[in-house]
Amino acid sequence: MVDVEELKAKYLHLEFARRDFVIDPANTSTLARLSGETRPEFVDPAHPAFEVYPPFIASLSAGRHLPIDFPSLGGVPMDGGKSVQSIAPVPAGKPLNGRTHLHDIYDKSGRSGRMIFLVSRMEIFDGGDNLLAYSDSRMVVRERGDA
Repeated sequence: MVDVEELKAKYLHLEFARRDFVIDPANTSTLARLSGETRPEFVDPAHPAFEVYPPFIASLSAGRHLPIDFPSLGGVPMDGGKSVQSIAPVPAGKPLNGRTHLHDIYDKSGRSGRMIFLVSRMEIFDGGDNLLAYSDSRMVVRERGDA
């Protein structure tokens, strides 16, 4: 059985991936329009307050989802969903930096047995090291039952 407290002590809040991005204004405005967005700050790259459409941020990845030395948990891994929190406008067409760490590790037990939740957070910074947004990706691992 995986010791969640041991995993927390060793891996929480340690940055394990970093990646630079420049988001193409055409890509984010297209996603906004296709999603039904109508506000010009999300759909019109020529608008003076144009910014990255927040759901687009969920598509960014630093390459790794877990630290390189993170132990195998066994079980059945599943995508647990994503969420984005905007702190400030994210500019399109400008250099950005994504930094990823494990933000939370917890477990729950239910009818299907114990499940372990891993929340990987990518924080998005501008060139001046200001936090603009973060994206949480959840992985759920259902422990295998005793055979």
